[in-house]
Amino acid sequence: MTTQTRKKTRKQDTFGPLIVDVAVPVGSYYLFKEAFGASTFAALALSSVVPAVRTVWCVVKERRVNALAGLILVVNAVSLLLSFVSGDPRLMLAKDSGVSSAIGLAVLVSVVVGRPMLTAGFKPFLVQGDPAREAAWERLVGGSVAGAVAFVRAERVFSVVWGVVLLVECVVRVVGAYTVPVDTMVWLGSVILIGSMAVAFVVSRAVAAKPMARLLIAEVKAAEAAARAGVAVVA
Repeated sequence: MTTQTRKKTRKQDTFGPLIVDVAVPVGSYYLFKEAFGASTFAALALSSVVPAVRTVWCVVKERRVNALAGLILVVNAVSLLLSFVSGDPRLMLAKDSGVSSAIGLAVLVSVVVGRPMLTAGFKPFLVQGDPAREAAWERLVGGSVAGAVAFVRAERVFSVVWGVVLLVECVVRVVGAYTVPVDTMVWLGSVILIGSMAVAFVVSRAVAAKPMARLLIAEVKAAEAAARAGVAVVA
């Protein structure tokens, strides 16, 4: 396999899950709604096809639950239910925060049960399709090497940060929907959402992603050093 091919494969391994599990369903929602003029209900239903297929495929073929695909499916289901709510403009604004609350609660529950949901989303960015990093990741989460405890703790902290931020964002938008003028809240809601995402990204990167990256690289180097030592002894 050439260097260029390996780089291409690594990029596919890194961005593939995010594209299929997040970008495709979210992008298809806006495509159906804005480009083809579909109703909100129809757009949500159609954009749920990919995550639904992915979830069923993983359960049947791989005997596991795809966290990201399942999360998007749950969010779409909540949105479908909320799409029936109409009438009061303030209630319409408040219901938009239901998506954030559904994601936030799901993420926090996944941490409590020991299977942080967002791991599938940021793992590819740390592993980068590198077999050595993939192996190091498995050793760290398996608890068999030095740094494993700190690594697993940081993995959970990453999801906790996003879960808490999303819940806080939900509360802020609900309060704003009933206290801020409707015309203002229409655009302010988007600002709050984008700001929340930025905060979650910066904080989770600082307190979780960067420490995990350091531990991952250290484990790769430790494994390489051990391998060299083993070869030297044998020789």
